Amino acid sequence: MLICLGLLLPGLQATENDSALKTQGSLPVTPATRNIYILPIQGEVEPAMAAFIARVFRDTAADTKALFVLDIDTFGGRVDSALQIVETILNKAPGKTVSFVRSKAISAGALIALASNELVMRPSTTIGDCAPISFSSEGPQMLGEKFQSPLRAKFRTLARRNGYPQSLAEAMVTEGMEVFEIIRSGKREFIDRQALDNLTPDEQKTIDSQKLVVAKGELLTMDDVEAQQLGFSRMSIDSIEGMLEQMAIKDYTITRFEPSWSEEMGTLINSLAPILMMIGLAGIYTELKSPGFGLPGILGAFCLGLVFLNQYLVGLADHTEILLIISGLVFLGLEVFVFPGFGLAGIAGFACIAFGMVLAFQDFVLPSPEMPWQMDIFIRNSIRVMGSGVLAFFAALFTLRYVMPALGSAGIGPYLQKSLADSHADSMEAKKVKTGDIGITITPLRPAGKMQHGQDLIDVVSESEFIEKNTKVEIIDLQGNRVIVRRFGE
Repeated sequence: MLICLGLLLPGLQATENDSALKTQGSLPVTPATRNIYILPIQGEVEPAMAAFIARVFRDTAADTKALFVLDIDTFGGRVDSALQIVETILNKAPGKTVSFVRSKAISAGALIALASNELVMRPSTTIGDCAPISFSSEGPQMLGEKFQSPLRAKFRTLARRNGYPQSLAEAMVTEGMEVFEIIRSGKREFIDRQALDNLTPDEQKTIDSQKLVVAKGELLTMDDVEAQQLGFSRMSIDSIEGMLEQMAIKDYTITRFEPSWSEEMGTLINSLAPILMMIGLAGIYTELKSPGFGLPGILGAFCLGLVFLNQYLVGLADHTEILLIISGLVFLGLEVFVFPGFGLAGIAGFACIAFGMVLAFQDFVLPSPEMPWQMDIFIRNSIRVMGSGVLAFFAALFTLRYVMPALGSAGIGPYLQKSLADSHADSMEAKKVKTGDIGITITPLRPAGKMQHGQDLIDVVSESEFIEKNTKVEIIDLQGNRVIVRRFGE
């Protein structure tokens, strides 16, 4: 738990250029420096990255004159995390944003890159190919129009906002789209096949030249030169410092934000979440099947708490998930301490915990028809949690059958040679009676019970049948501590 609580600590690791304080006479004069904040978008796009970007903008909210540089090098990742980053850039960035493509901005990385106010690329870098895909036993499969349409609308929005060619932006998502570059009345335009075919004959005559830019069946992917020629990239430059020089920004202080060690630990925990959930559920189930409350329950609660707390800190879990998890723990507590065995309360407890864990891996409760990838995420998260639950069940059975008996067995000697295997304790009640004595049952014998013998109450066992209360019985045998009886006269 202490590891995850470290996620609450700020993770700013900054390097700043020295800026001296100039003085004139006795009054200090601060140079007009501008803060340049660098945010790395590198590796897989996932929830922890979205939380990191949100934290940076939150920490710098007062610096409205700053320039935010997104240092991008990614093949993409989760669509929901990419869209969350895009919304954060559009709505939370205090100042101007620039995407600097260091190596590649593919798939979700291209979506993030186009969200900034400007795009700059290093030489020989690439951007594009943002078609939504899913992975199956047959390999990666491109998702259909239902998935492409919302993303295409988002690309159009970003293109309009930042002055990029809309048709080309859509071509990064849509495989069946043909885009042409035309010169009409001395002005360059990019239009798709449908728009070109819809031009009137008079409009067709105004076209001076026409060139196919994106062929049908292809997704637009550009290098730095093509991105500049097609109106996306502002320049091709080797470094961020060179970019700032070309942008005529001279007096500045560079601060590079990095995820803290605790945030990186959160990414690791997210990757290990299925294993941690399996251990957590197995520990709780083992605790339900064993008396008292000990190490399995503590370990189970710790692992589940670790996963949930991590999801809460990256912004995926909220009050709904907290209530579900707490309700599940309450039901399991009732099952352990109030109701013996395993019944309805235990099932309800596991169901609440499982549903809470599913919701903790996503930023929505139920999938929205307008965002079809949410259904894919919901199914994947459900399989993730259910798979962990099944593995946890078998792990708990293995623990109960082999591990716990081994822990409870005696260790290696030395021991005394004599054991208590053949020992027995004589019953005082058996000494009070003998074979042939008669008594009256004062409780039903099913098959054990009590009989009245003179002034004594004797624990007895019926020979072969249940015997009702107030029935005369005869003692027919004494076996160690057992007094065997049957109906009198039989």
